[in-house]
Amino acid sequence: MIKPDMGVKSCAAGSVRPIRVGGLLLPSNVLMAPLAGYTCYPFRMLAYELGAGLCFTEMCSANALKYEDRATNRLLFTTEDEPIRAVQLLGGNPAVMERMAGSVLLRDFDIIDINMGCPVPNVFKSGEGCALMQDFKRAAAIIRGCKRSGKVVTVKCRVGIREEELFAAEFARMCEDSGADMITIHGRSRSMMYDGKPHMEEIRHAKAAVSIPVIANGGIFSVEDAVNMMERTGVDGVMIARYGLENPFVFSELTGKCCGKTAFEILMEQLELAARYYDETFVLGYMKKIASYMMKKRKGTKRYKERLFASGSLEELREMIGMIFGGVGSGVLSD
Repeated sequence: MIKPDMGVKSCAAGSVRPIRVGGLLLPSNVLMAPLAGYTCYPFRMLAYELGAGLCFTEMCSANALKYEDRATNRLLFTTEDEPIRAVQLLGGNPAVMERMAGSVLLRDFDIIDINMGCPVPNVFKSGEGCALMQDFKRAAAIIRGCKRSGKVVTVKCRVGIREEELFAAEFARMCEDSGADMITIHGRSRSMMYDGKPHMEEIRHAKAAVSIPVIANGGIFSVEDAVNMMERTGVDGVMIARYGLENPFVFSELTGKCCGKTAFEILMEQLELAARYYDETFVLGYMKKIASYMMKKRKGTKRYKERLFASGSLEELREMIGMIFGGVGSGVLSD
């Protein structure tokens, strides 16, 4: 059964520490990225339990919130049990962003993270996400408008748009001058999307250019990657993305926060927590995606993936998770 490898925590010693963002003190500088379709309330609570210092909602469209879209509103679900509540807001209209940042819809959130890094074509063409890096004036107006909410405001961006023109330091200075309390920099350009080695030197330049915390993101798929990123860039922390889905224990491994649970136990707890707050259709879809990610690199599970996704009820899903992850009454699968 999978358990965290606490033998690697020694390599992170000295790199992981609490970090202050605005008026908030995060318990660790290891953050969980906002990931569409995954970082709903149950997964955020898991990441916090395992040592994450901050977790974000899935990306929420300010325009969709303005029209009270039901699916988007569901992304905002939280409870008082969530240690620090951070919402990621996507939008390109300064007036709409300011209005939504100060709206009753976001009253329960401590932090507003502005998405200025999403590279997907439909977002980019609409002038949102990474497209804001091409318009410093509009990006600055959005930051200033969101700050009027009185909340802590952070920005997530990239190192630039194209490989031949990277400007992370300049953009970071604009964010700080406009009032941002922290900036997270994905080390790839927009043209690179999600592939290729991150430009660590660009992140290092950005860190040197500002006094607010700078978090590095992108290309982190192990504890060693995370430590290497911090050492080579001098950043204040790291943000884990897809690897956090594949191996949630990475937060324990990096922070040294004790976790004696197996993958099976974690998934069962996720299922029960999700079922407490969401309908069965949502729970089935969410759990299948999470279990599928955690199946990666586990021997003997590939042939069970089809059966996992065919599960039509929570009871069938529990049974399949037990077979795959070695729960009570099930042996660990092998090739």
